[in-house]
Amino acid sequence: MDTVLWQTLAGTRGGPNRARILRALDERPRNANRLAEDLDLAYNTVRHHLDVLERNDIVTSGDQSYGTVYLPSDRTRNHWEIVEEIVSQADD
Repeated sequence: MDTVLWQTLAGTRGGPNRARILRALDERPRNANRLAEDLDLAYNTVRHHLDVLERNDIVTSGDQSYGTVYLPSDRTRNHWEIVEEIVSQADD
């Protein structure tokens, strides 16, 4: 899981936005529309990043309907110290 987190959050151009989305979801689960508003990102950008995060089992959702709420997966929560390390290095 460490490698997946590093690659997804730090190894690509979209990594910083994915990290922002993940931290926002850790604060409070929410849907793509709310994330777009809260993070001042385009809805399509948020949807793309959520798809990448979900495909890599970093976030999970209840279902695939309109207004789906996302939150960090249990697997991600079990490796949260890695997320924090990635975010802290990105802030430097």
